[in-house]
Amino acid sequence: MVGHVERYLLEKIGCEGAIHVTLIDPEKVTLPQASRIANKAKSSGTSAIMVGGSTFVSTRHLDDVIRTVKRAVKIPVILFPNNVTGISRHADAIWFMSLLNSVDPYFLMGAQVLGAPLVKKYRLEPIPLGYIIVGDGGTAGVVGKAIPVPYNKPELAAAHALAGQYLGMRFIYLEAGSGAKKSVPPEMIRAVKRYIDVPLIVGGGIRYRRQALAAASAGADIIVTGNIVENTEVKSKVSEIVKGIRSCRT
Repeated sequence: MVGHVERYLLEKIGCEGAIHVTLIDPEKVTLPQASRIANKAKSSGTSAIMVGGSTFVSTRHLDDVIRTVKRAVKIPVILFPNNVTGISRHADAIWFMSLLNSVDPYFLMGAQVLGAPLVKKYRLEPIPLGYIIVGDGGTAGVVGKAIPVPYNKPELAAAHALAGQYLGMRFIYLEAGSGAKKSVPPEMIRAVKRYIDVPLIVGGGIRYRRQALAAASAGADIIVTGNIVENTEVKSKVSEIVKGIRSCRT
């Protein structure tokens, strides 16, 4: 069953063609910083806030960050957990995801089994997501024990994505890794988009308007940026990315 947050995302994509989502890593922000980032990102055109990171462990701080963000903005707050410690009762929804190219069964299904009862208990909206690490993979690839899909193997990324869709996942995420030197190539995005019928999320290494434009033009439905909002130029940086996304429609 599609919940209200997923419906909101689908409607935004339907109306705008592609949207931007801001990722806040709780481990890297204080509560005032989280509030400021969310506020400026929202005013710059971001459609939702994701909260999560690759190495975060303090559930108390996670709860505090989410409560702070929800007081600051009235857009959905979606958990992006790296483990069961990344689940909070205060969010609106959770990407209930499987790392499709991990060699560790824990990240394919183990963490999900442990987390599912919490998701139900907290009445979070689960949004099924197939997560695919590509390129260098960054910290997420190391922690998740993934074998990243090389950038020059777009057909392999497409096969992973299609498998995720056939398993019932309603979103696919191509992740280059936080702070990646190179973002997901347009050729890989196009290859995956040709194969799947569900929305495609792209993140990692997107810092400039031209990169956002290239990703959206290639078929990305949601573009996620995180590292660029960890400095003092949140509003201008997010505005630049959003303008790049929207310019693909003109």
